[in-house]
Amino acid sequence: MELVRRKIVVVGFRLEDHVAPVAKLLGKYAGMPMSLADACLVRMSECYADSAVMTLDSHFRIYRRHVRQAIPVIMPDER
Repeated sequence: MELVRRKIVVVGFRLEDHVAPVAKLLGKYAGMPMSLADACLVRMSECYADSAVMTLDSHFRIYRRHVRQAIPVIMPDER
């Protein structure tokens, strides 16, 4: 949080600008434990195509961006 406070890390995502697509994702995955934060990360992956999501949440192997596209993820191996 210190990096955010000092504006070294800037979050360029404003939920207000993405309400409809995020709501659509939440509806699509209503039967799964998709949180608002998860939906925002999926939406960001749609906006920044060359990015990957770093997460411990295995649901990101199920979520799709742009309807059918797998989201590149960085996560530890599940064993």
